[in-house]
Amino acid sequence: MPLNSSDHNRTISVFTSKLSPTADICVGLTILSVVLLSLLGNGLVLVICYRRRKKMVGSELLCVNLAVVDFFGCICFYPLSILSSFHHAWLGENVTCVYYGLGCFIFGLCGMFTITAISIIRYLKTCYSLVYAVWLEGANMRIACAVWLVAAVWSSFPLFGWGEYVPEPYGLSCTIAWRGYHTSAKDAFYVICSFACFTLVPVVLIVVSQCRIIYKVSRFSDSLSARGIRNNLRYAEKRLSMMFFCISLGFVIAWAPYAVVSFLFIFHKEHHYMAPEGFVFPALFAKSSHIYNPFIYFYFNKTFQREVRCLLLSVWPKLGGNRVGVHISAGHQVKSHPIHIQLQERGCVQKKNFSFSQDRPQGKSKGKAAHTSSNPARSRPVYTCWGSTSKNAPSLVDTKPAKHSLPVSI
Repeated sequence: MPLNSSDHNRTISVFTSKLSPTADICVGLTILSVVLLSLLGNGLVLVICYRRRKKMVGSELLCVNLAVVDFFGCICFYPLSILSSFHHAWLGENVTCVYYGLGCFIFGLCGMFTITAISIIRYLKTCYSLVYAVWLEGANMRIACAVWLVAAVWSSFPLFGWGEYVPEPYGLSCTIAWRGYHTSAKDAFYVICSFACFTLVPVVLIVVSQCRIIYKVSRFSDSLSARGIRNNLRYAEKRLSMMFFCISLGFVIAWAPYAVVSFLFIFHKEHHYMAPEGFVFPALFAKSSHIYNPFIYFYFNKTFQREVRCLLLSVWPKLGGNRVGVHISAGHQVKSHPIHIQLQERGCVQKKNFSFSQDRPQGKSKGKAAHTSSNPARSRPVYTCWGSTSKNAPSLVDTKPAKHSLPVSI
């Protein structure tokens, strides 16, 4: 009986928070903020990807996979940590601890492997595009499935005796038993491989690939500038490279403090080599990696910006008014300029083009119609309200009419 009582007391102490009640509430509120921001941002990414699913290319699939990892990781696991913080102890003890540790480890590995795959694919396409472009175009689905499979298999090893999921030193989260390095050879092998093969190697690949991409794109851009060549494609590629560089760098920076603290924890047999607060801040900082990817997409990706605006205007049409877009199409041997008018509700609606040269009513305008060519030039497409603002984009209205063109009133 005394043995059972001591085991019970030890279990309670392991799953009890080592922080003050005020600190527990602050931790819970911080994780709650991370969850809400992640659900808002990554949910928006998933909705936009679903809306334009027919226009998506294969290379965007891994970005969708990254949003899925961040979105469902916050839904499925972090609420348990929030409730435990407000309760000042881990709820459910060992069962929920294994569930939380297993799930977070799977989703954490998926996030790291996905960013590693994006970095390597971007590197191969940028530096060896002719060799790998065709093969990589159809390999994104297989890569995404392989990422989930490897993460799930490796994370399930502690369920079969290779490693263990235990509470973190501050008592409000669960993770791999990093101190298992001192318990058995199997646990030591699992811990070392988790750091070497599934943390250090991916980080090195991410950093090297992204640095090589930035160097290659910058060098190519400088060579074009030196020859006086201005290319919009060069500018778009540079923005895209910077976007993925920020995503990769942010992920590495967010998880680096937690990885360092956990690595140092391996080589200390005593349980309290660091104050509980020393484990809390790296853990909370690592959770922030779920937040910033949507903001990076919005800042660097013009298409994502347009889709967000269209989505907001479709939900709240009153945010925009009516717009009139006018386009004058020019053609060979055409003296007059047929004008296209676009009337639309400011948003993503189906647009109709009206040509005065074709839909002009008969009667008083017959005299003017005689000045137009019998074979009108093929009109250019009407630009959408949220179209690209490229420097080389043609203007909607020609402020310098042709020499013999007729004045047109609208």
